[in-house]
Amino acid sequence: MAVTTKGTLLVEGHELTITNPNKLLWPEMGITKADYLAKLTELSPFLLRYCRNRHLTTIRFPNGYNEKSFYQKNAPDPVPSFVKLAPLDGINYINLDSLPTLIWLGNLACLEFHPSFHRIGETLPAEWVIDIDPSLEEEPRIMEAAHIIGEVLDSLHIQSIPKTSGATGVQIYIPIQYGYTFEQLRRIGHFIGAFVVKKYPNLFTIERFKKNRGDKIYVDYLQHWYGKTLSAPYTPRAKKDASVSTPLLWKEVEMRPSIRDFNLHTMMNRLRTYGDLIEKVPLQNLNAILDRLQG
Repeated sequence: MAVTTKGTLLVEGHELTITNPNKLLWPEMGITKADYLAKLTELSPFLLRYCRNRHLTTIRFPNGYNEKSFYQKNAPDPVPSFVKLAPLDGINYINLDSLPTLIWLGNLACLEFHPSFHRIGETLPAEWVIDIDPSLEEEPRIMEAAHIIGEVLDSLHIQSIPKTSGATGVQIYIPIQYGYTFEQLRRIGHFIGAFVVKKYPNLFTIERFKKNRGDKIYVDYLQHWYGKTLSAPYTPRAKKDASVSTPLLWKEVEMRPSIRDFNLHTMMNRLRTYGDLIEKVPLQNLNAILDRLQG
């Protein structure tokens, strides 16, 4: 018979019941649920910045990253009093805006956090993200591809930050001045995608259907849209190495690092060294490129 153990944590004045604290969530990395909750607490000032006031989708792995999982959009019953809900289109999303809510979700074995691209009560994007998605499970060219996209953005006088997805891809994150529409950002994304496909036809594709991509890297400018989500900066990922979606310096991208190097064991030292790299990029004005495309 399985033995269930429980404990309690006091988090910002709220008492939370923690179940199975010794359960291994990432066995190869030796990370138990108790370890995970401690790491989430350390990550929380950074992770919450990109999840609060958004509609949150999580992925739950009750028995660890390599076991069965399910997506959770609707808040599970019962919801503690401190958890704020964000209803949209008939779904009771969670607003991940506090450490107690994060720890509650962590106890439910939510290993990934995917917020909406728009804030609660708004329809305009809060930032712009281009997803660079490899067709191959092991893709040694992914950092080269990210670097090329970064150079194109730079040539358009658009500052950006690359971040690992934490899985196999890289996302280019562009903080923007508020007021642009998803349609406008998609127009620029298509322009950039078509440009790199023409210039590097053996490396990039904007083909929607995976079966038609071959071994090329997909410039996914379509994922950034109302109602869709992407892995939050600083979210853990349900991968063997307990990787974390991590903003990088462009000079690091040039050195072609492995996505696996950025994980729950290494992340806090990195954040103590660099802080939040996204926060250091000023909000970008995209009027010039939009005017050019419309012209």
